[in-house]
Amino acid sequence: MIGQREGNAVVTAALFVTCLVDGLAPQVGQATVRVLERLGVRVEMPWAQTCCGQMHINSGYPREAIPLVRNHVAAFEGYDAIVVPSGSCTAAIRHQHADVARLAGDAALAGAAEAIAARTWELSEYLTDVLGVTDVGAYFPYRVTYHPTCHSLRLLRVGQRPLALLRAVEGIDLAELPDAEQCCGFGGTFALKNPAVSGAMLADKVAAVRRTGAAFAAAADASCLLHIGGGLSRLSTGIGTRHLAEILAATRSGR
Repeated sequence: MIGQREGNAVVTAALFVTCLVDGLAPQVGQATVRVLERLGVRVEMPWAQTCCGQMHINSGYPREAIPLVRNHVAAFEGYDAIVVPSGSCTAAIRHQHADVARLAGDAALAGAAEAIAARTWELSEYLTDVLGVTDVGAYFPYRVTYHPTCHSLRLLRVGQRPLALLRAVEGIDLAELPDAEQCCGFGGTFALKNPAVSGAMLADKVAAVRRTGAAFAAAADASCLLHIGGGLSRLSTGIGTRHLAEILAATRSGR
């Protein structure tokens, strides 16, 4: 595999691992690193990073998110590329950080946040648009169906990028998900505040996944996968879940 270089310099990217990946799905962060390093990217993870503040902002507490925005800017200001294995958190960085800073009257922070946002990429965007690859050398010999998460679909507009990456995976049997663009019902705190509606939406998504006959449901957000995975598990479907990064990291050798 040819490493990605700019002239004679190896490309360096910072990983924003996100709260849910760090706390509940660390294998997703590890898989992201394996994929990037396989492509010749040197990955660094700034240890000062914390929550991006999306939960606070979406719950109606934008001012309380300001310290988190300020910390995020400080943690990543030295990097030309920040890679995020989450459409949801990428969307928060691009579409919320500068706005909440302006709301708080901090023009300098808003400008710095906009600069960071311009250098922030959701994983599939970084692979296809920046590195210019779709075949990352993955091998995953299973039937898989892909759920396009709401933030990646509607705010980031990643389009076919994740599917292009999946189609290039050796051995995969990619099954189209019925009503794929319908929300799974997670929506962060929406699932907590509106459990009945969230549960009904989840039931529809689980039914759609089951109709594909897939062994695994895939997505690019750990949050939605936790929600969908819970629904699949409670019905004892035997269907597993995998983050896009985990599938792309899989190889014949297991490395």
